[in-house]
Amino acid sequence: MCSGKGKSLVLTGIILISLEMVVSANTGFTISIYNVTSRNIYLRWSKFSGAFSYKITATPMNTVGHSLLVHFNDVTLTGILTSLTPNTVHAVKVEAIDKNGIILVEAQTMQLTAPEVPVIDQAYSKLSNSITVEWAAVPGATSYLLTAQDGESFIETIVINSPGTVTRLKAATLYKITIRSINSGGRSQPSPSKKAKTVLAAPILSASSPSYDSIVVNWGTVYTAVGFSVSIMRSDGLGSMVKENTTHTSLVFTNLDPGTLYTIKAHAWNVNGIPGDDFTYNQITSPHAPADVQVTFESGTLRATVSWMPTEGTLDYNVTASNGASKLNCNTSSTSCTLASLQCGSEYSIYVIANNGAGSSKPTDGVGLKTVPCAPESITIDEDNPGNLSVSWSNVDLGDYYVVFVKSDDGLEVHCNTSHTQCHFQSDCGFTYFISVFAYNKAGQSPLGDIFNYTSAPCCPTDFNPVFVSSDTVEIVWSPVRGAEMYETKAVDGVGVVLCNDTATICILSALQCNTQYNISVYSFSEIRGSNTSCVSKYVATAPCSPVIKNISKDALSIISVHWQATNDEAIYTVTAKGEAGLWRCSSSGNSCSITNLPCGSVFSISAVASTIAGQSLPSYSVPLETAPCCPNDLTIMQVMQSITNISWSIGTGAHTYVPLLESSKGQAKCHTLQNHCLLGCITCGTNYTVSLKVISETGLASHCTYQDYSSSACCPSAVKLYRLGNNGIRIYWRASAGWINYSTDLYGSKGNFTCTPTSGLNYCDVTEIPCGDVYTVVVSPVPEKGSKLTFCPKKIYSVTCSGSSVGMVIYRGKRSAE
Repeated sequence: MCSGKGKSLVLTGIILISLEMVVSANTGFTISIYNVTSRNIYLRWSKFSGAFSYKITATPMNTVGHSLLVHFNDVTLTGILTSLTPNTVHAVKVEAIDKNGIILVEAQTMQLTAPEVPVIDQAYSKLSNSITVEWAAVPGATSYLLTAQDGESFIETIVINSPGTVTRLKAATLYKITIRSINSGGRSQPSPSKKAKTVLAAPILSASSPSYDSIVVNWGTVYTAVGFSVSIMRSDGLGSMVKENTTHTSLVFTNLDPGTLYTIKAHAWNVNGIPGDDFTYNQITSPHAPADVQVTFESGTLRATVSWMPTEGTLDYNVTASNGASKLNCNTSSTSCTLASLQCGSEYSIYVIANNGAGSSKPTDGVGLKTVPCAPESITIDEDNPGNLSVSWSNVDLGDYYVVFVKSDDGLEVHCNTSHTQCHFQSDCGFTYFISVFAYNKAGQSPLGDIFNYTSAPCCPTDFNPVFVSSDTVEIVWSPVRGAEMYETKAVDGVGVVLCNDTATICILSALQCNTQYNISVYSFSEIRGSNTSCVSKYVATAPCSPVIKNISKDALSIISVHWQATNDEAIYTVTAKGEAGLWRCSSSGNSCSITNLPCGSVFSISAVASTIAGQSLPSYSVPLETAPCCPNDLTIMQVMQSITNISWSIGTGAHTYVPLLESSKGQAKCHTLQNHCLLGCITCGTNYTVSLKVISETGLASHCTYQDYSSSACCPSAVKLYRLGNNGIRIYWRASAGWINYSTDLYGSKGNFTCTPTSGLNYCDVTEIPCGDVYTVVVSPVPEKGSKLTFCPKKIYSVTCSGSSVGMVIYRGKRSAE
């Protein structure tokens, strides 16, 4: 039903807004409502030109009722409509009327009046900062406005329904209370007021527990209070509640349980006996002192464990140990605590106190504790005789007897148990002894005091041996010996002394004389006891001296002899030739030896070493040696022109430059080149030459190589001419060179090529059938007995004309070189 009413109001509002907007749009005349109560509507309208008066009409909608009509003059633009029906929608219309009573313009709106004024049933205070109000519900009200006024100040609160509470008030203060109903239209007029006074504020408590069975409660004064009520009860609900009334501001509750949490409540009341706010406070009583305190001393340490029975309500415990000169403390939340750093040789009294938030219990009765004795002091160690140690010390308080521990650095330990202040022990060389003295009583062993050590003289190395011997160096090694911190090695040759000091078991004696016998000793040394100089020595000879190469002679092409200066006794000398080609050696006990089969064209480094039983010398300084370069295996000569030959050869190992030479009775031809070939000119044709090649290394060493003789080609014929022979024949004629030589004749023309080979010994050749009217190139070449004919002889050009169909004139046209 409410939902349907809401929809009707919304629809009416939409119609009204639309109407007002139309009227304003057409005339500019408007109406507005600025306040609404249950029976009143406050409105204003705009002034309209020509209006003599204004008529206001309010008509209730959807209910039975009379319309309200009010007139205002043209000066008044605001008005109040009264005596309206609460919680009702009214149609409010304003009409502007001229002096003749004619309506000039009108504006209309819809407005809901506020609900009926509520009536307060009662107003009362249960808390010091609030007042609760009760009233009957008003139809149409969606909420209510509660107002509490104190003089000029007031506090408002909006609530939905009854009862409602106004908060944030002052304690013990009289307020005037009113209420208004509210809906979407507005607020009703205030209801008739009622007066109500807030109750007293709560006293603010503080509490403490001066002893394990009492609590003292304190609070401040409360405004207008004449008395206070205070109650106390265990917070766990056990036991009964104790309640006290008083006009004072403090109370003491006794006969309480120790270490127990109590809940305390208090409130004040006024002269009318009306109680104020409650205040709740929790307070725990102080704990009772712990019982059954036990102390356990940890043997061998300066610590003691204290334990006790737990006490009710305790947060932690404090343990104190006092020996009169100092105190030790320990705090814990458990029922045991360890006291560390106790003093040796002392007697302590130990107390335990329980603590919680309220305070501390009384200390327990003291429990006595005797600690272990202190470590003995003034310890002295003497070696009365070699191998006999004596240890003594001073007496200590609370010590019943003593134990001396002597431990050697090899792990062996012995001890002496005595009630006196001295003990005796056996000792060995090269050992370090660690000595400690402890005192004992019923509590246990004293703390560890100073640990003393005593070191006997170090032992001698007996297994030292040379592991490396050279001409000027001897490397000595030996096994470590007990007690040695450093070793001194001494080498004596009767002239000088060489010393070596080191912590390692190795010594390298350098700067010695080669081929010399030394007397070598190794002594052990310790910083505490010094050197043990009774160690035995050994003789060691150094390696032979390095030989000095005096000269190297070449006995043959691949044989050298090396000579050196020999300064060692009973030495074998080895000479080595080392190069890229490999190694070659020779040996001798004298002062020279020969190396054979050295390859040509190689570079060697020649060195010599001497060897004896003592070792091998350093190599001598190297002497370089170069063998002559190798002759090329292959050499080829090719004649490219009648006076020019091309000579080539394979690479010779170690060769840098080459000088080929062709020599005959008529002269010689040669060149000097970096290449493996060259052209030789001035060659005489038909001549026999000797062939040689000089191969030269980069350093100028040379090898002279000879090869098979070479014969140059026959000479080309001269005076080559063509003659007509018959009708179609041609004769080629030439002047032959000396000797019995075969020739070949070739004619080359555009109409054909012709070859003619004459009978041996002739100097002409005939071609019987040759086409005329052509230009011919003619060449006559010697033909060697082996090989092909020569191609470099000169060529001549002839024109062969025609006389009819026969050969005509033969005309010489010139010549050209061989291609």
